[in-house]
Amino acid sequence: MRVALAALAFGLAVLAATPALARPARCVVTSVGEPDWRGPCKFLPDGGGSFYIQPARGRFPGGISDISVSLIRPAVAEVRGLTPDGINSRWGEARRSTRDRACWVGEDFSICVY
Repeated sequence: MRVALAALAFGLAVLAATPALARPARCVVTSVGEPDWRGPCKFLPDGGGSFYIQPARGRFPGGISDISVSLIRPAVAEVRGLTPDGINSRWGEARRSTRDRACWVGEDFSICVY
């Protein structure tokens, strides 16, 4: 129950902050076993290189409504997705791509924000 409430608070905080601070962007989200998602998204910086993204409409692969990329050390981030049930699912660690600096690449996913 505590985890569900924390996830709900996370989602509400992102949604509340999004209209004022979000910038339009183009996102490409890939995840093993899911079709690639490409399209307009909302980019919300969270300081220190961390950020959130939300699709402008619809959902990301797996029905994910929000993705957070939280820097844990230079060029390495923890990535999480918020499910439709309000559960904050851990995608894992991602490294900033050296070929495309707009992309973060994990073991079985990648997130690019342009």
